[in-house]
Amino acid sequence: MSEIIAIDGPAGSGKSSVSKQVARELGLGYLDTGAAYRALAWAVLDGRFSLESLAEIDLDAMFDYSISLDPDDFWVAVAGTDLTTAIREQNVAEFVSNVARIQPVRDFMKRLTHRLVAESGKAGVVVEGRDITTVVAPEAKIRLLLTASEEVRLKRRSAELDPEAAKEVHRQVSQRDQSDSKVVDFMTPAPGVVLVDTTELNFVQTVAAVRELIERGLNAI
Repeated sequence: MSEIIAIDGPAGSGKSSVSKQVARELGLGYLDTGAAYRALAWAVLDGRFSLESLAEIDLDAMFDYSISLDPDDFWVAVAGTDLTTAIREQNVAEFVSNVARIQPVRDFMKRLTHRLVAESGKAGVVVEGRDITTVVAPEAKIRLLLTASEEVRLKRRSAELDPEAAKEVHRQVSQRDQSDSKVVDFMTPAPGVVLVDTTELNFVQTVAAVRELIERGLNAI
């Protein structure tokens, strides 16, 4: 049975890059759960589904989704169409919240996550995304909340961007924080979830800290 290593955190916390690197170093699978939401949003924008139909249709049967769990060869596809780049486009990013707020979609995504992990063939899969530690995989033996101050997260997100792009990133992160704050406190972990505050840590130090916690947890299983 493949173990789920659940990593949660707010926008700009570095959970994606850190999760991928830790999976690479430990020889584990890596699953970006947000990619499935983006891929479904793309499918709606592409006219394959209507937004209204998502609450009614059998997504398990009708949404032909596939994703690589190899941290060194990441790709995403829907019905054989490679969407690795397309799901990162601005129109998808702005639309995805419309898809994510639909409860049957969220229920499907939980089933999808567990199926992908079960079929991975890996001893463990680092699964990162929103609500992973509390809703999607609360039973996971290793659950981490990766966070940092808003100032640091904004700085990391915009470090390599031009001023206009950085301004847009600031707007998106602040908006996402405001939305999330209504339903979750990203500085206070749920019971059984370990907080990893990276405000004072660089990328290498964060990877080392997360890797140590995961190795310790895997050894205890």
